[in-house]
Amino acid sequence: MRNVSTKLLIVNYPLSIDFVFLWHNLNKIHLKEKIFILDFGSHNTQSIAKQIRELNVYCEVHPFNNFPAPDQSVKGVILSDSPSHTNDVPNLSVIPILDLRCKTQCFTGEELSSKLKSFVVEVCKCSQSWTPASFVDTTIDDLKKRLGNDKVILGLSGGVDSSVVAFLLHKAIGQNLTCVFVDHGLLRKNEFSKVMDSYLGFGLNVKGVDASKRFLEELNGISDPEKKRKTIGRVFIEVFEEEANKVKDVKWLAQGTIYPDVIESVSVNGGAVKVKSHHNVGGLPEKMNLKVVEPLRLLFKDEVRKVGAVLGLPEFILHRHPFPGPGLAIRLLGPITRERLEILKEADDIFIEGLKKNGLYDKVWQAGVILLPVQTVGVIDGNRTYENAVALRAITSTDGMTADWSRLPYEFLSSISNEIINNVKGINRVVYDISSKPPSTIEWE
Repeated sequence: MRNVSTKLLIVNYPLSIDFVFLWHNLNKIHLKEKIFILDFGSHNTQSIAKQIRELNVYCEVHPFNNFPAPDQSVKGVILSDSPSHTNDVPNLSVIPILDLRCKTQCFTGEELSSKLKSFVVEVCKCSQSWTPASFVDTTIDDLKKRLGNDKVILGLSGGVDSSVVAFLLHKAIGQNLTCVFVDHGLLRKNEFSKVMDSYLGFGLNVKGVDASKRFLEELNGISDPEKKRKTIGRVFIEVFEEEANKVKDVKWLAQGTIYPDVIESVSVNGGAVKVKSHHNVGGLPEKMNLKVVEPLRLLFKDEVRKVGAVLGLPEFILHRHPFPGPGLAIRLLGPITRERLEILKEADDIFIEGLKKNGLYDKVWQAGVILLPVQTVGVIDGNRTYENAVALRAITSTDGMTADWSRLPYEFLSSISNEIINNVKGINRVVYDISSKPPSTIEWE
């Protein structure tokens, strides 16, 4: 960072938050506008960013000790709260600064939201013009200029992130985009055919690949969750590479990276703590000599959905719950076998369809069934059974970074439990997961 001689003006706002205002050069024309948020290790940093985005103002999060030199588009800087770094003041020139690193008082909820709006709109004079529609227009224009007539390949998952990427690229480059939808056999019941029909109906250039037998053979008998993830990742890369090589002159690999992924990879402490491996196509760009394009890397999950709505994505994809890349493999605890996978698919289908029929699906962020590696004693039709137990998992969240368990109605849980036990052979007990994140994770593996 540069050492710049600055003249500071301390402005006292109510509740004793200090705004450090560095005189701004008003003669320069700002073609774009953004707010920098410098992360000092606060758990509120992403919340601050989301609140600014909700004001229709674009912002970026950077570590306080490693951020790019602000250009003319940066209208202001916010220092996120953290008592452990209160003495570290970055050197910035001619930019308004909102310092939230209060030693004696912290602000949350409505107090923080009035503070942020006042700073961004009144002090920084942001125009509040960054909307989902403007993002779509700007991104499509950028993709047209950046990609030209180049060919792009994208691995579809059926989820909202990769689907929005596909629609953006389709509008920008049309048939020069090739989508590959790999069925690894670990999707939900009938999901592969439903999603494929939807993609084809919208005119996407998409190829479906049934590799379920290959994946299940590789996963047979594997219990360790990390081995499951790494095996799925390896086989996915192999299958995807085989299909990509069938498309001539591909120069770009498109990915559905979103902003929380970016933020966590450049945290204050040099990267987020690794809890578990994430399923992606890491390694493909270098191996296939491809350049990477990530149109959503600036967006949070809720913003991705808003962009998808502008693009006209079908409702069942747009509002589909997040689903892990490794699919049901990490919801099937213990060894993976075809028989256990079918038991899990049937139970999961009953739970998800039950949520939809009872108007509860859109009230939870994510839901699914976990097949446990335990058996319990039960009685069905007067006979003793010794069969599998499953756990129902449903959580509420805004971005998946934190989550709380959903307070589903007891009557609904009772009905779903009975339906699963009575209709899925091999299950005689259902429990409900009431753990929040943190300390638990959303998925069990």
